[in-house]
Amino acid sequence: MPDTQREDPFALLKKLLRNLHGLAIFSATTINTVIMFLPIMIFALLKFLVPVKKFRNVMTAWIMAVGEIWITLNALIFATGSNTVWDVRGLEGLGRNDWYLVISNHQTWVDIVVLQTVLNRRIPFLKFFIKQELIWFPFLGLAWWAMDMPFMKRYSKSYLAKHPEKKGEDLEATRIACQKFRDTPTSVINFVEGTRFTEEKKARRASTFEHLLPPRAGGVALALSSMGDMFDAILDVTIVYPRGPAQFWAMICGEFEHVIVDIVRRPIEPKIYRGDYQNDRQFRSYFHQWLTRIWEEKDQKISQIKSSQHID
Repeated sequence: MPDTQREDPFALLKKLLRNLHGLAIFSATTINTVIMFLPIMIFALLKFLVPVKKFRNVMTAWIMAVGEIWITLNALIFATGSNTVWDVRGLEGLGRNDWYLVISNHQTWVDIVVLQTVLNRRIPFLKFFIKQELIWFPFLGLAWWAMDMPFMKRYSKSYLAKHPEKKGEDLEATRIACQKFRDTPTSVINFVEGTRFTEEKKARRASTFEHLLPPRAGGVALALSSMGDMFDAILDVTIVYPRGPAQFWAMICGEFEHVIVDIVRRPIEPKIYRGDYQNDRQFRSYFHQWLTRIWEEKDQKISQIKSSQHID
């Protein structure tokens, strides 16, 4: 009986070439990462061993410069063999000498590549709040410390129940750790949904939004409580993939056709960071309402963008 299931040899060749392209891009970014990691570790060790503030500031600046070169080279590598259409809106008025809190929707790990590519050298190097325990992670912990990633100290509810005297110490420790950013322009990023969006997660969390998961306010509140008076603005970023969320392997195989990035600069008002989010129920309610309004606007914007692109 003839094999009607046999795959077209041209399709097989196309698939093979696609995967070879992806392997080459992945190898190139891996090599780039290893090469860039070496000077970062050298500068990190020097920064650790020489406890002189001015010297450490110089090492930090060099590490940030290496990080920006790493992102630039990665972007060039990813662009090889790809004809991605970048539709970026709202870059006007951004500065590398300002302090920003960046908030964004989250659909895929490619979001991080998109944000790094779009914002690299336009604002200070993007930094994430990291759990304090991870500072002991081999190699990366030292690198994160050297790059001045803000380490947060968090106590669990069960621990605080047993040690009520510790209540508020974690926030105060995080706030003190962030004081070093007063002399160094900083961008802190928070994916407000707390995880990548999927229809399954949307149903599980009973989201009232069409394109988003409900915002989780704790991380944003922590960032604003720790650094609110330092930030010049909130950068509210909306990422839309007209042909659906790009997966990492598809991206490095050159199948990253179109991304829309919309950036809105929002003012920092003292009333959103001067309250006690943990202990003041009234302030917590106000903060949730404020963040929910932003998320409602973002949801409507995604609907408008998709409508203009004729996306279901």
